[in-house]
Amino acid sequence: MAKLILICKASAVVLLTSLLLNSSIANGQQTGRGINDYPQLWDNVPDSLDGFVTIHNKTVINPWNYLERMGMYKILLSVTAKYMNNFGPGNTGNVLWGLPLQHGWQFKTGRLADPSNVSSCGHQTGDSLCISTRSWWSCMNYYLATIPFLGAVEAGFFDEWPFEVEILPPEEHMGDFCYNTADCHALIPDTMTKWTTFFQLLKNTKDISQNTLSPNISPEEDNIWHHMWIAHVASIEAALTKFSERLRYISAPEAQFGVSWGSAVEFIAATHFHTNFNQTNIFQAYLPQRMLLANDKAPSIPDLSKEENWTLLALDILYKGNKMTDGWLLKVWRRSMCSERGRAEGRYLLENIAANPDLISSGIRKLLLEYIKNHNCAITDA
Repeated sequence: MAKLILICKASAVVLLTSLLLNSSIANGQQTGRGINDYPQLWDNVPDSLDGFVTIHNKTVINPWNYLERMGMYKILLSVTAKYMNNFGPGNTGNVLWGLPLQHGWQFKTGRLADPSNVSSCGHQTGDSLCISTRSWWSCMNYYLATIPFLGAVEAGFFDEWPFEVEILPPEEHMGDFCYNTADCHALIPDTMTKWTTFFQLLKNTKDISQNTLSPNISPEEDNIWHHMWIAHVASIEAALTKFSERLRYISAPEAQFGVSWGSAVEFIAATHFHTNFNQTNIFQAYLPQRMLLANDKAPSIPDLSKEENWTLLALDILYKGNKMTDGWLLKVWRRSMCSERGRAEGRYLLENIAANPDLISSGIRKLLLEYIKNHNCAITDA
């Protein structure tokens, strides 16, 4: 009985977090800011390798410039579009949309600029397109930008391009990053392998007829989401370890928000959540629209919206709840998501619970049932 109560409490925390994260939808504000928005300066971002400079038979990409790093994302969306024709109209269902949209939010809110103020990188008084190696957010994002791009290179997506692709290193902290496939296999072999595996799987995928708008997706489609999330979580785990010291440059509330957001991604990943264009825009619309300051304390930050305040509180609850249970909360959630039915229930709750709070009690019952049914499940990665 005691264990059952703990499971109920664990499920309730996750569902409460979902409810808080989506409170804007419940309040009829789904058409507010951030919905169906493209990343800033999207029209200025190159959508093919032709948009980058080629010198001495090398196409050079500078990932420390916002437009060029975003260009890697735009190119990935372009070259993978034909493999996801049935995921959504106009490539809006592409599984990779979560990456550029999150990067755009980071740029818009000043999180890619030098937080130490040692340089003017990323600030309006300097090079506003500069991405700082002192920024925790920008370093974390590097592992979700350059590594996926090089994974696609290794998987053969650019075999017809006649020139070698060269990734430029930053001026400092060069050893924290990798710049070609060999470097990345040496620095973060597990992460690099998982991204390459994802793109190889995508390239070998035949026609998928099931649409992501359906609650019941095909096994082939679910497998694509599964491997994308495996790679995504691997990038975050590797980067969290590598760049923890960068947290000293930002305020304690901002650092806590960043770490708790990274932790929440593991819960989202377990559902194989559909990070398409529309869903990602909805989910990140109420992330804080500025860097948090030392005196900021959610849910009472006066110049942030109610939704932003509640989002920060919800993420903190989820992070601390999982930490207090020594990761047990995440294990319970993952086991509940171990079946196709469980993942469908998880996605349904994340997408709809705010609009219908009555789903909480029924959702807990369904997840408990899946938890019990999946007792022999081998929980691995996402």
